[in-house]
Amino acid sequence: MSTDSRTVIVGLDGVPFGMLKKFGETGVMPNTHEIIKNGYFSKLRSSIPEISSVAWSSIITGANAAEHGIFGFIDTHPGTYSMRFPNYTDVKVKPFWEVARGESVIVNVPATYPVRPMNGVHVAGFVAIDFNKSVYPSQLVPLLKDMDYRLDVDASKAHTSMDDFLEDVDKTLDARIAAYRYLWKNQDWQNFMLIFTGTDRLMHFLWCAYADENHKYHELFVDHFRKIDVVIGEIVADLNENDTLLILSDHGFEGLETEFYVNRLLIEKGLLQFNPGTDPNLSNIAYGSKAFALDPARIFINQKGKYPEGSVAPEDRESVITELTAVFSEFEINGKKAIKHIYRKEDVYSGPYIDEGADLILIAESGINLKGAMGAKQMTGKGPFTGKHTLDDAFLLINKKIDAGQLPPTPSVIDAGQYIKSKVS
Repeated sequence: MSTDSRTVIVGLDGVPFGMLKKFGETGVMPNTHEIIKNGYFSKLRSSIPEISSVAWSSIITGANAAEHGIFGFIDTHPGTYSMRFPNYTDVKVKPFWEVARGESVIVNVPATYPVRPMNGVHVAGFVAIDFNKSVYPSQLVPLLKDMDYRLDVDASKAHTSMDDFLEDVDKTLDARIAAYRYLWKNQDWQNFMLIFTGTDRLMHFLWCAYADENHKYHELFVDHFRKIDVVIGEIVADLNENDTLLILSDHGFEGLETEFYVNRLLIEKGLLQFNPGTDPNLSNIAYGSKAFALDPARIFINQKGKYPEGSVAPEDRESVITELTAVFSEFEINGKKAIKHIYRKEDVYSGPYIDEGADLILIAESGINLKGAMGAKQMTGKGPFTGKHTLDDAFLLINKKIDAGQLPPTPSVIDAGQYIKSKVS
């Protein structure tokens, strides 16, 4: 292992600033609390939209979506309504480990599948499909399988048995930690990145267990963070004086009250139509539709020349944006505004791929989760989730004080990514 200054990044997917602060102050995460007391600790603003594929792509590249090319978990093939699932091959900006000095170990970073040759070790995070395409170099595949390494938690188990789900969360975490310990000790590295994503899975299904100390699963929820804190303590104990440790999340979290099916509103307002006798999905959009939404709430204008059934002339784009903005601004759920912010892509993106972005991106009010499903029969509903993503309360923690000029007062995931690149280059 190199004796030069090293950079270590630990990600806690979805963990909000307030939760980490509370767990530090109440003794759940004492090792993390020591870093908070002596280092730099700030809220972190997520990507727009506040989803992991976009946020982590921004963190590893220091770029916005119109530069790195990842706008969501799903998109359409250019000029069609055909769905595609962007992955690591679509990232247009080199991640920090491809421009860093020295070797890197990268473990479980979302949206980095399939892996490709790099200077070091890469184990992809979700969405990862084929184990053999998730590990570089391939010689590590048998070793990881012997550890019972899992690419992700099996979230489907939460729909049938919460006990089985929690057992899978626990086993996934244990295997992740075993892999980190092996690579930390046995692999040469200058930069080490380790992401814990079970935190996100827990908060989606069991935010209620975090919020209620008398909940059946409260202690199991908290124990997950105790185990992660042990890892953070191990890392701190092995750092040299000049090493930099960053701990961060990609978005925040809060309790979920209701889900709002955005396309249902477009349908009821006559802005989205389907061919008669067909199922409500993208491939059946009818001419005359003005807009459609892709998860979680990215609104695309059905523009002529861009889509096969495009009916909005380019010169009418602004008037349609005005109409859509009014529709979403006025919509209420139980007397409460549903939408907190409506962003135009020109407001949040800049780069060569801006045309691929949604025309509008919606951010919900507290407690409301936005969904792009087209087949929903109701405007609102509630599934098994009890927690949802938030935009403004992710966190960034660095093990040393930094000059005020190095980061803005409230940094974003892009700022964090640029800071990481400055440390490793």
